[in-house]
Amino acid sequence: MRMEIPEALRQRVRKSLPEVEEIEDEELREKVVDAWALALAQTEFESLEDIPCSGVPEAPELPDRTQAHHLRATARLAVAIGETMEEILGPLGLERDELMAGGLCHDLGKPYEYSPANRARWDGDPRVSGRPAIRHPAYGVHVALMAGLPESIVHIVGGHSSAEGQFITRSLACTVVAQADHASWQILRSAGALTVGVQG
Repeated sequence: MRMEIPEALRQRVRKSLPEVEEIEDEELREKVVDAWALALAQTEFESLEDIPCSGVPEAPELPDRTQAHHLRATARLAVAIGETMEEILGPLGLERDELMAGGLCHDLGKPYEYSPANRARWDGDPRVSGRPAIRHPAYGVHVALMAGLPESIVHIVGGHSSAEGQFITRSLACTVVAQADHASWQILRSAGALTVGVQG
């Protein structure tokens, strides 16, 4: 069942993430859009372009790029890894839709973690709230479940990061998305493309 999310917000998500249209499963495609619209609707952000292109707040950023660029690159890289491995090494059991949806959704919790209001509250008294109160993988799981995404995608959202990933056995798709995510940041770091961020 689709949640009541403004259609204008859903359309902004589609514009930010054109790769979503490559997801063949219509229900999964719509849930990916719903999940991002829901994640944004719970914060001050109106689009993914409002969020800097960095791994976490205060981390080095890719100038003139946004979280939309990171999500798109991670999703496309995950699909390319999967397709290349299977083309050369044979079937591994990877599903393109799962890699694309997982890559696009892996950072669903970032609007919450980057929210200026949340960050001001956490900075106010970290002894009470923590800093952050909840990291983006954990909050992303909450959003993914609320949006009705399948467990395989929820698992990717919760298990893609190094910190959370060390406590679980990652699925095959989660492993590919996590590697794509980490590779994208490592490549940018090695290229000297990241600069000190301005997030407060």
